Amino acid sequence: MKRKTKPTVSSKRILIIGGGLVGLATASKLRPHCPAARITLLEKEAAVGAHQSSHNSGVLHCGLYYKPGSTKARLAVSGIREMVAFCAEHQIPHDVCGKLVVATDEQELARLRDLHERGRQNGLQGLRVLNREQMLEIEPHVGGISALHVPQEGIVDYPKVCATLAKLNQAQDVRIVTGARVTGIEPRSGGWLVRSQAGDFEASFLVNCAGLHCDRVSELAGEKREIRIVPFRGEYYKIKPERQHLVRNLIYPVPDPQFPFLGVHFTRLIGGGIEAGPNAVLAFAREGYGKTDINLYDLWDALSYSGLRNFLRKHKRMSWEELRRSFSKRLFCQALQKLLPEIRGEDLEPGGAGVRAQAMSPAGDLVHDFCFVERANALHVINAPSPAATASLAIGEEIAQRVASRVNG
Repeated sequence: MKRKTKPTVSSKRILIIGGGLVGLATASKLRPHCPAARITLLEKEAAVGAHQSSHNSGVLHCGLYYKPGSTKARLAVSGIREMVAFCAEHQIPHDVCGKLVVATDEQELARLRDLHERGRQNGLQGLRVLNREQMLEIEPHVGGISALHVPQEGIVDYPKVCATLAKLNQAQDVRIVTGARVTGIEPRSGGWLVRSQAGDFEASFLVNCAGLHCDRVSELAGEKREIRIVPFRGEYYKIKPERQHLVRNLIYPVPDPQFPFLGVHFTRLIGGGIEAGPNAVLAFAREGYGKTDINLYDLWDALSYSGLRNFLRKHKRMSWEELRRSFSKRLFCQALQKLLPEIRGEDLEPGGAGVRAQAMSPAGDLVHDFCFVERANALHVINAPSPAATASLAIGEEIAQRVASRVNG
């Protein structure tokens, strides 16, 4: 009677669902840890990085806002260093230009000092609290009474990061299959059979990096969908060319702890131009970038969820104000004038929009930190909020180490 032997690493098939920055980085980081494994990445769109990875403001976040000791803070600080080095190595356009976080009154001044301390605890370098005169040396048209200068932040071309990672993965014998929307996941003798529009794929280990659809993919794999993705659309204006001199780099508000979103800000884009925004309103589709984009299944999924109803009850005023700004350029401009008093409605023209995959609990609380659900033969990235783009290489390494410990074990 022959003794049964454990399958070798070479027989392992790792399947990654989702071809955004986190999925691509995970595939790239997995190869050195699992050199003989078959690694396949499925992306439902015709090209990688089609949604959150490319529909964002292109900011390099360095870990200023995040709770010291959290996974988000740790990965943000290491992630921006790795991303900047990656961009330099592969000649991807980027600029570590720094930003100002602006306090507009005494109440915000106290929170600014707290933010300074939080950034210091997270290991940020070169932070400075500036007085009014010092602020104007960096941003001559900015409002406010004081600001925190964050020199490590910057801007980058994330679509080119995606394209570069895709090429590197293919060079490492990672198979990338596009047009592969996952329609079913079935357990099969310790592994999985994943059905997609591009065919069926067998896997011994499954990695879910599906972003806006990560909760649904996890449910297909048998997980309970207690935490749910609720899509919020962020809408931007652009400053007209003749008024772009009002902003040199990045100008941000001091976050209000009573509200779950950061607030409108100004961002210089790596390809040129200045973006102003975003607001945050419920999107009627998980990929709904326009006000009239509606997916009835997505909309019902959000509105029928107790978490969203509880969230709206907790944040009635904020939700109403965000909705009003979505339909009123005048109100949007008023919010911008707190940071840049000289901006006028006629200086603004319609910009782009993005949809944020916001994980939410049944109680209506936003899940702020990265969230992984780990099983013997699967890892689900249930929440990868900002700064996931900046920290994608560090997140990919974190996931790769966790996966390799199971695959190689």
